[in-house]
Amino acid sequence: MNIVFMGTPEFAVPSLGAIRNTAHNIQAVVTVPDKPKGRGLKLSESAVKLYALQNKLKILQPEKLKDPQFISALNELKPDLIVIVAFRILPPEVFNLPEFGSVNLHASLLPKYRGAAPINWAIIRGEKLTGVTTFFLKEKVDTGNIIIQETVQINEDDNAGTLHDKLMVTGAETLIKTIALIDANKGNVPVVKQDEKQITTAPKLFKEDCRIQWNMNSANVHNLVRGLSPYPAAYTQYINKIVKIYKTSLTDVESLDGPGEIIIIKNDMFVSCGDFLLKIDELQPEGKRRMTTAEYLAGNKFQKGDKFMYLQP
Repeated sequence: MNIVFMGTPEFAVPSLGAIRNTAHNIQAVVTVPDKPKGRGLKLSESAVKLYALQNKLKILQPEKLKDPQFISALNELKPDLIVIVAFRILPPEVFNLPEFGSVNLHASLLPKYRGAAPINWAIIRGEKLTGVTTFFLKEKVDTGNIIIQETVQINEDDNAGTLHDKLMVTGAETLIKTIALIDANKGNVPVVKQDEKQITTAPKLFKEDCRIQWNMNSANVHNLVRGLSPYPAAYTQYINKIVKIYKTSLTDVESLDGPGEIIIIKNDMFVSCGDFLLKIDELQPEGKRRMTTAEYLAGNKFQKGDKFMYLQP
């Protein structure tokens, strides 16, 4: 089967590699244009482009997906299937082009967590189970009919980074099963319509979403930290400087002080939440590197009543 693959970040690379290791023909890899990055504004290539270059795959980098030249290039290839993993929103003139349609891999159990940040929001909202879904593209984002779903456990010690890596592997395996099913049935595969009553959303994360509200229950703050670690990271403020929090531990010690108040016991730091104290394990003060709390406390002293800034929701 002739396939055009579309993707951008590291999450998409194992899927591209898995397809390359099958008998299917990758006609082209479509990814984002190179972007200036860093102080020198050197052009940075996507993870998918780097893999494609290393493996001598044809690369297309359209600025606009409705560009007539790009659509003409796809028409010339005449792909049987377009496969999308973590890419941009495709216009109908692109996703309707292949004979067998276009398949997307999404990092949630649709229709739960439709949107740009499903991995983060699943942890932030305290889910114990998530997974991956392959589905045929429709015009509305993440609404297409489901082909295959695979579940993945969210462990207590998982954060967005570890869950990303688990879903990345499961996603590649699921995508290969999906492509094999489509190939064997010439596109005529059984699908399941998404249940509109089960929809939850996973919108793009903004800075405001990452701000810790210490009046929340400690479990909610803990899940926020996990869901945003290692990137973009939950944050608070201390003496008007940003402090990013990367790792916390729950306790059963009741909070007796105001939300955000810092309690130091030997080399441990605890912060008062709406119900219990939350132990801070790893953090990054503004302008410094990420470090353990013990390392941080070695160079910083706190007085009773010191607080991480309490920001009203």
